[in-house]
Amino acid sequence: MATMYPLFLCILFTAVCGNLDAIHHIVSTQTSLGHENDDNPVRARIIEIAAAEIGVREETGNNDGVRVEAYLAYTVLGKGHAWCAAFISWCYGQAGLIEPRNPWSPALFPNARTYCGNGACRDLKTSARIKPADIFGIYSHSAKRINHVGLVRSVEGKYLLTIEGNVGNRVLSKRRHLSMVYALADWIKKGNKNH
Repeated sequence: MATMYPLFLCILFTAVCGNLDAIHHIVSTQTSLGHENDDNPVRARIIEIAAAEIGVREETGNNDGVRVEAYLAYTVLGKGHAWCAAFISWCYGQAGLIEPRNPWSPALFPNARTYCGNGACRDLKTSARIKPADIFGIYSHSAKRINHVGLVRSVEGKYLLTIEGNVGNRVLSKRRHLSMVYALADWIKKGNKNH
């Protein structure tokens, strides 16, 4: 019986120490990632929702059709209005987020959410910060404001792969050079709560 006690302690010690490595690995991975992974499921869900809409078309080319009107209705507009920002808002809403919910493109870039603006988005530091489901804006010199928005699907070097509504009268995925991007906003972080 006296020899069983040290053997028991040895087995217990080995089991605990073996698991310590696994626990250390999990903790160090979470620490090194900070809180970045906390929102990945939400980001992935937004992209999944938007990707499922690729191919939706306007019925007559006049900002209309059952699906397009559903995007517009989410932001309290009816058919006939530009719908790129309404589409983004609808995607976020379908993922359970209460914001953004605005059909006006410039409204998706408040200071508290915007991490790149005034056309300075092509900087390598900025591109390293871009995440799926961030919102990009394109500036129109004739309108003198951001007049088109879309979702970032992924980043490939100096290009964004996007999902956008109201381009060619439909929802589609595009490849856009960062030099075209005027602003980027992160609506996942900083307290965007579920419904």
